[in-house]
Amino acid sequence: MTTTAPRLGTALARLLILAAALLGTLLAGAAPASAHAALTGSDPQDGAVVATAPKEVNLTFSEQVAMSADSIRVLDPAGRRADTGEIRDLCSGSIVRYGVELRAGLPDGTYTVAWQTVSADSHPIAGAFTFSIGAPSATSVALPDREPGGGLVGALYGIARYLSYAGFAVLVGGGAFVLVCWPRGAGVRPVQRTVVRAWLTLTGATLVMLLLRNPYTGSGELADAFDLAGLKSVLETKTGAALTSRLLLLGAAALFVAVLFGSYTRRTDPKEKKDLVFGLGTGGTVVAAGIAGTWALAEHASTGIQPGIAMPVDILHLLAVATWLGGLTVLLVALYRTPSVERAAVERFSKVAFASVAVLVATGVYQSWRQVGSWSALTGTRYGQLLLVKIGLMGVLVGIAWISRRWTQRLADLPPAEKADEGEEGEEKDEEAVGGTESGEASEADAAEQADTASGTAPDADPGAGTRPDADPSADSGADSGAGTRPGADPGIAPERAAQLARQRAAVATARRKRERDADPERSGLRRSVLTEAAVAVVLLVVTTVLTATEPGRTEEEAGRSTAASGPAAVPDRPVDIRLPFDTGGADGKGVVRLSLDPGRTGANGLHLYVERPDGKPLDVPEIKVALTLEAKAVGPLPVAPDRIQAGHWSASGVQIPMPGEWRIQVTVRTSDIDQTTIDKNVKIG
Repeated sequence: MTTTAPRLGTALARLLILAAALLGTLLAGAAPASAHAALTGSDPQDGAVVATAPKEVNLTFSEQVAMSADSIRVLDPAGRRADTGEIRDLCSGSIVRYGVELRAGLPDGTYTVAWQTVSADSHPIAGAFTFSIGAPSATSVALPDREPGGGLVGALYGIARYLSYAGFAVLVGGGAFVLVCWPRGAGVRPVQRTVVRAWLTLTGATLVMLLLRNPYTGSGELADAFDLAGLKSVLETKTGAALTSRLLLLGAAALFVAVLFGSYTRRTDPKEKKDLVFGLGTGGTVVAAGIAGTWALAEHASTGIQPGIAMPVDILHLLAVATWLGGLTVLLVALYRTPSVERAAVERFSKVAFASVAVLVATGVYQSWRQVGSWSALTGTRYGQLLLVKIGLMGVLVGIAWISRRWTQRLADLPPAEKADEGEEGEEKDEEAVGGTESGEASEADAAEQADTASGTAPDADPGAGTRPDADPSADSGADSGAGTRPGADPGIAPERAAQLARQRAAVATARRKRERDADPERSGLRRSVLTEAAVAVVLLVVTTVLTATEPGRTEEEAGRSTAASGPAAVPDRPVDIRLPFDTGGADGKGVVRLSLDPGRTGANGLHLYVERPDGKPLDVPEIKVALTLEAKAVGPLPVAPDRIQAGHWSASGVQIPMPGEWRIQVTVRTSDIDQTTIDKNVKIG
């Protein structure tokens, strides 16, 4: 029985289903992508009660952020602005701190600090906390529950980001595949369409991101995408400049594509063609590196440690990904739509892919060290866990690529005559005219056989064998000379009928060649392995895009250490207020303990603990214990057994602090019979 390869539509459907299933398994239940800058401290602290109104409110971040006039707002209990609206830059060295002055004569009550800004790697962040003057009070302030960069605008912006990465990969990888591996592919229509559509996808996605940038980092309203004032402010930012530069470079890329699929295919002189290849290769590399640089300029590589090294490394990483995955996409299209791709072309791509993987490994190791920084961050942060998934997918992809390489070594080249037939653009147009797809061509073949049988002419029979016995030879001769029928056509058949029969015979011949190709087990095996490789590559590209929207492990750990080490300096009129994230490892084992020690000085103090889930709702735990240690004086640990007041609220009175100093507060949280953890933080008391 003759085996046939699946049609491209079926193959692509299977590819998308597999990718969706793997992606769903990977990201099911995942929280929204974290921003990359984090609030590490504030003055006053969250929940603090101060005796007198402070002159200003200060916020400290883990990395550089972009502030606007409304980035920090302080609202009184009635919801009115209590600040002057003038943002102060208090940054010093590696400390990123901004403040806003408060109005004079503020009355007692609870004040809300709402802040929203954009981190240095282009992602919006926002948050809010409260502090009280004199004593806490009721407040009418209602803050929106929308996540920064969320909602419909966030979803559209995220889709555009995914499409931009995919378009870049296919555009760069497809062009490299044609120039380096398969020059004859420049004249193949399916390859041309694939690369051109990638250019259109990248250009369209970039325009969408530029228009959505204002509402994405601000109001979240889709209508603000067409706010000219907002667009002007976006163009003045680093991200706006990167997107604009990308559009300009895509104009140059359009010229590259036009020459590659135009002038290059028409050149016949070997020297001229060689010179054109050199020009296209040099210019294309510069343009591709420039487009990759727009990501490096606006995202991870531009912030953090060693940006001068990280940006060129990031560009190399993106180019290697595009060369490998984009070339793989075009190879897949070529194998299914133009199966005459030569073994030599596949072997050349195998070498290019190997070099790309080597670059990916080298640059990936550096990027992993830079973004993760420690083994604990590799396993204990979301960024590190996604990175492990990416490494695993890379290993799977390399394994499948090795299988594809083995199929390539067993692949036999097509006979020269068939290769020439398949490579002719004219015949491809004829195929499209009689059906365009394999199923259409097979239908045409059946129609040809039925029509030939009905007219008494077999597809391979002598064209003259089916003429009518009573046909007038002189009339046939006259028809032949007057109508200018095709060579080899039966002079007794009308020109329209002759043309129809010629198309039918071409369809039969094409269908026969396809059946012969599909019967080649090596070529079919290569198609299947490349299809599987492409499916895994889609998931890998998605994971990579998610990584760019996730807080790096190094930043997350440094922010945690900074928060833990920067206990508030307690004074007689200000309590000690700290937050301690915990994870017992069991079911419902994650949360935050908010601890308040009032008045936060030597002598008797009141202790309150609030145990909350990650979403801020109370978490009722079976047991919580506290211990105080002054290591400098070898005092402690002093145990404290708080009483449960209500779900999530524990309290103890008369907690004695015998002397001032740097005290370590240890909190042990038990969430089940076997799941518990101890967290600690140093605070200055007295």
